[in-house]
Amino acid sequence: MIDRLEKEVDMLERHLQVLKMVIENEPIGIVKMSNETGYPHHKVRYSLRVLEEEDLIEPSSQGAITTETTAEFVADLDDKVDEIVDKLDGMKIDEMPEIES
Repeated sequence: MIDRLEKEVDMLERHLQVLKMVIENEPIGIVKMSNETGYPHHKVRYSLRVLEEEDLIEPSSQGAITTETTAEFVADLDDKVDEIVDKLDGMKIDEMPEIES
């Protein structure tokens, strides 16, 4: 159960790293992103597809570029991550109750 969550967080981290590269270097292509991040081309391509479906980037003839909704998403991102972290902190079990077998 926790393994799946960790994989999702890793994938989200990759998506956000790809988005950050687009924001900082637009337009930017898959090959350059793959070389700079160390992620394989197919993983960068998948992240770009997800970001495009979320309307955070769009393709251009020179590479990926941001959209009108990117700035608003980035502005709200830290607060949303903080909310998730707070929720996860609330799930911690500081002292495990005695389990009878």
